[in-house]
Amino acid sequence: MKRRAEVIIGAQWGDEGKGRVVDALADRVDLVVRYQGGANAGHTVIAGGEKHVFHLLPSGMLYPGKTCVIGGGVVVDPDQLLAELGELRERGKDRARLVVSRNAHVVMPYHKTLDVLSERERSASQRIGTTSRGIGPCYVDKFARVGIRIGDLLDEGVLREKLALNLESKNLLLTRIYGEKPLAMDDLMDRAIQWGCQLAPYVGDAYVEVNRALDEGKGVLFEGAQGTLLDVDFGTYPYVTSSSPTAGGACTGVGVGPNRIDRVIGVAKAYCTRVGEGPFPTELNCEIGSRLREVGNEYGATTGRPRRCGWLDLVALKYSVMVNGLDAIALTKLDVLSGLEQINVAVEYRIDGSSTVYFPTDHRMLSAAEPVYKTLKGFNEDISGCTSFDELPKAAKDYVAFIEEYCGVPVVLLGVGPAREATIIRGL
Repeated sequence: MKRRAEVIIGAQWGDEGKGRVVDALADRVDLVVRYQGGANAGHTVIAGGEKHVFHLLPSGMLYPGKTCVIGGGVVVDPDQLLAELGELRERGKDRARLVVSRNAHVVMPYHKTLDVLSERERSASQRIGTTSRGIGPCYVDKFARVGIRIGDLLDEGVLREKLALNLESKNLLLTRIYGEKPLAMDDLMDRAIQWGCQLAPYVGDAYVEVNRALDEGKGVLFEGAQGTLLDVDFGTYPYVTSSSPTAGGACTGVGVGPNRIDRVIGVAKAYCTRVGEGPFPTELNCEIGSRLREVGNEYGATTGRPRRCGWLDLVALKYSVMVNGLDAIALTKLDVLSGLEQINVAVEYRIDGSSTVYFPTDHRMLSAAEPVYKTLKGFNEDISGCTSFDELPKAAKDYVAFIEEYCGVPVVLLGVGPAREATIIRGL
């Protein structure tokens, strides 16, 4: 089988099951690379009956002999990363080699504090619904060119200079704007030096690692966090994340040319969910929405917040196909729909009396969008034991076929249960 460079992206509002898809495909590649986001992501993998939740570690960490890479586009919370590594060691699952880009930015304690305080100061209608993990403020510092990077943790002189500069402005915000106590330089410096000592064995040039692997014909899987509809440029701004989960983010977040990517696979649930604020045209505030939440265990892996649930939105999914250049779709949680007599899918919107099949990224327009549904026949069979597409009930196969026809790309992977083994792979 030819080695390939593939990008796995979220095709909805995040939480689509990217972790389990990466885990299912990781045995075919040599490197698994996380390219953006931070510890606001939660990728859940169930392997051998054990549940693993990765917030920063790439989902390939459970495979022996793999190399896992955290690219420069990721913002790294050192405490979280070290805790995840420690948990894997305790469980005897630290099987992969890890490389952390020296260019990745560090989520500092003041980022988390400012994240909480700024969200608290917003009115109810203006709240973004952040995870309070400091991701947004860290990206702000990155683009303001005052951020502290992983490599800086290894150089005490540079670290002290950068930290002093940051604390001067951050303490002004904390004390004069928010009425909070200032942060102590010595305490933060000691903590950051300790992080550097602990992370030093993992630090490297991620772009070299990945490009060398591609030059050698090795397989590389790029793993995004969040989803297309939360992209800072192409999502439902301002109710978005602070990075680029779209396929283009893999190139800028790691340092590879777009001509090196062989295939882009978008992960989508067989229905839709969203966490936090923002428009959600197919949301179901009814018994069916509650059923999807409970059967699908739709609670955030990072925050535990209940996810908003609704019917599959094909207008939004086709938009993801377009902006990511999707070659294929991985459809997860098809089993959650079992037991429904009818299944609706949104095929167009009505906005101010006009019909459209295009997804509006203006949140005001999307908030006004009324979905127009196509109703498909449901199915009652338990499909969690199915190992091939042909074993699925006809209604389930028809549902998948309708998605393929509407979006114009094949569904190459189906999740029919939560475990790693409950995966049907088609044409990969």
